[in-house]
Amino acid sequence: MNLGNVIGELQWRGMLQDIMPGTEELLNKEMTSGYIGFDPTADSLHIGSLVPILLLVHMQRAGHKPFALVGGATGMIGDPSGKSEERNLLSEEQLQKNQAGIKKQLEKFLDFDQSKPNAAVMVNNYDWFKDISFIHFLRDVGKYLTVNYMMGKDSVKKRIEGETGISYTEFAYQLMQGYDFYWLYANMGCKLQMGGSDQWGNIVTGTELIRRKAGGEAFAFTCPLLTKSDGGKFGKSEKGNIWLDPEKTSPYQFYQFWLNAADDDAKKWIKIFTFLPKGAIETLIGQHDVDAAKRLLQKTLAKEITVFVHGEAGYAAAIETTEKLIGNKNAPASALTVDDLEGIEGIEKFSFEKEKLAQGIDVVSFLAETNIFPSKGEAKKMIQNGGISINRVKVDNLQLKVDETMLLHSQYLLVQKGRNKFYLVKTV
Repeated sequence: MNLGNVIGELQWRGMLQDIMPGTEELLNKEMTSGYIGFDPTADSLHIGSLVPILLLVHMQRAGHKPFALVGGATGMIGDPSGKSEERNLLSEEQLQKNQAGIKKQLEKFLDFDQSKPNAAVMVNNYDWFKDISFIHFLRDVGKYLTVNYMMGKDSVKKRIEGETGISYTEFAYQLMQGYDFYWLYANMGCKLQMGGSDQWGNIVTGTELIRRKAGGEAFAFTCPLLTKSDGGKFGKSEKGNIWLDPEKTSPYQFYQFWLNAADDDAKKWIKIFTFLPKGAIETLIGQHDVDAAKRLLQKTLAKEITVFVHGEAGYAAAIETTEKLIGNKNAPASALTVDDLEGIEGIEKFSFEKEKLAQGIDVVSFLAETNIFPSKGEAKKMIQNGGISINRVKVDNLQLKVDETMLLHSQYLLVQKGRNKFYLVKTV
């Protein structure tokens, strides 16, 4: 099997931060088994998980064997890395549900065909932790790492110095993650661990445990943690996480997240979240710089990543909804048929009592009572900033009465908030 230069590929894409000496040489020399851990805190991964998924995909495409570890055991505890306080512990039943959801998603991106030498493998660390006694763990694992070594890790230091401190449970997390690497090394021939840069301390603990306990040599690299150019948190929208599950985040909402990327973010993300070759990306960025208003970069990014996550059908649905809502924005809303309105996928839909419109209701109260805004104050502020349209007509009057004469097909109101947030209000 010809091995691709996976480290070189990740480097130019901006997906490499820390790398242990000897890692690149190992990957260029032999088919290597490498793993990444996924936290089963929900039954779906979100776009924050896409970078580790893509690391595994790049590994497999280069001829290496990817392992996806779902932390059924460590998920019961919580990793202090990057967190200021302890997380709520999940029940075993919830963890099993979450693991099943994550496995289903990973199977869309990785090739698990066991007839291939570099077939992906999914493992659950609960399988090897469930039978280990506390005494056994202290005797056979804990003795290999000093408290001084463990306290030297940044994630532990920050928590110890912070107000909330760190529980023994979370302090032991790096030992458990280190044992994961040791177990996979000893039982599955896994020599490499990857992850986000916040995981570097935990990953290195694993390589150290392998060295001390097994006399072996293991390797590691990490990718940078993504940030947005405006300082906002990557992967968050007004409603929270952007999920990979279309039931939680529709393909339209997913597509819109990428389509609305800032120029600087789009230039960075097109390298990370697509498989387009370097030459094609450089050409795209050049075309974008000539005429940024066409948003060619954002459109390409949004298409590539939507097809990757939701398939061609999901992308087609996202485009159809985008065209109905935004593509014909100069056409009156009355041009939308009942089928158009009812068939719009991926936007929030609210019911509203028709009798309330008989006498008319002021627009601020209407926006709050439909739950489009959590409060009248926020609705009022958005109107004053010119951010609200009803039936494609901008609302510029706080005293506007919303009444039956405004209904489309005697039943609907199409509300737009900002550039691309749409809500369909159906009267009952």
